Amino acid sequence: MADFRIAVIPGDGIGPEIVEEALKTLEKLGAAYGHRFSFTRLLMGGAAYDATGTCFPEETVPVCRQHDAVLLGAVGGPKWDALPGPERPEKALLKIRSGLGLYANLRPAIMHRALAASCPIKPENMGGSMDVLIVRELTGGIYFGEHGWRDGAFGPEAYDVERYSETEIRRIAHVAFKAAMSRKKVLTSVDKANVLETSRLWRRVVTEMSADYPDVSLSHMYVDNAAMQLVYRPGQFDVILTSNMFGDILSDEASMITGSLGMLPSASLSDGSFGLYEPSHGSAPDIAGKGIANPIATILSASMLLRYSLGLTEEAGALDRAVTAVLNAGLRTADIAGKGAACLSTSQMGQAIRDRIGQPRA
Repeated sequence: MADFRIAVIPGDGIGPEIVEEALKTLEKLGAAYGHRFSFTRLLMGGAAYDATGTCFPEETVPVCRQHDAVLLGAVGGPKWDALPGPERPEKALLKIRSGLGLYANLRPAIMHRALAASCPIKPENMGGSMDVLIVRELTGGIYFGEHGWRDGAFGPEAYDVERYSETEIRRIAHVAFKAAMSRKKVLTSVDKANVLETSRLWRRVVTEMSADYPDVSLSHMYVDNAAMQLVYRPGQFDVILTSNMFGDILSDEASMITGSLGMLPSASLSDGSFGLYEPSHGSAPDIAGKGIANPIATILSASMLLRYSLGLTEEAGALDRAVTAVLNAGLRTADIAGKGAACLSTSQMGQAIRDRIGQPRA
């Protein structure tokens, strides 16, 4: 029996509801495969502010480092929108990524056949099935650059500075090239090199690095064209490499092509196996406490945790298959159900997935 320690940050809004289903699912997997998971719950975001007066308690990073991985729900909501910028819950996300050195964000966007009707793209424009991995740089760029307010020629003005070093670009590009090697060996690097100096450096470094990965077909695409192409023919993409802000936007676009933001997991990784795992969606405060949130993205984030941080590939595969089996059986939460169709609650969907763990492959 193997023991694993997971730091758990339920967060705000629907975070506690969806995280609870993921934890129950990990416990079910542990019982099925002979593992034991222990969970340490931490506060972060608005919930932490209400309890401690800060959105990011100072013990968060050191406690997380004592564990094998971190599972996060979601943070933020209108309740805390009036807080000063440094104290807003969203800042806690930037701080934990930086504090834990989580520079590589992996966001898979997969179109499940059972959800094809939920895709807003015409079938003939899909360009085949959609299975895209977006590799987003996570601790650099405009989100971490110099920012502030000043007097300008036309009155008060605000500024945010985009910056990237060659080292930052190289390390995230290595992640993307390696990911491409394990998939279809096709990599699209997205930038805005016709306008931005940071993108010109990005393109130069990625191009130079391609010599180390001769089996990978590399192409470059401006971000505005990439946004259009994702809608026009998403099936043309395999691995997309891009910067922090561009990746933030493109991954949300890709998620809606697959049918719902509630379906997309993510992994934020450092050097080595340590990582933070969270659904790509937000805290959805408008449906918090109603028991209707889709837990699948969080459960699939737990699957990524098993695969990337714990090395439990068989268990991760079993969980992925359980999710697919539930969808193939026509079970849906409100966000992915057709008009007038029956919907499962958050807990019912979680239980349906757990019921299919360990079943024979179809």
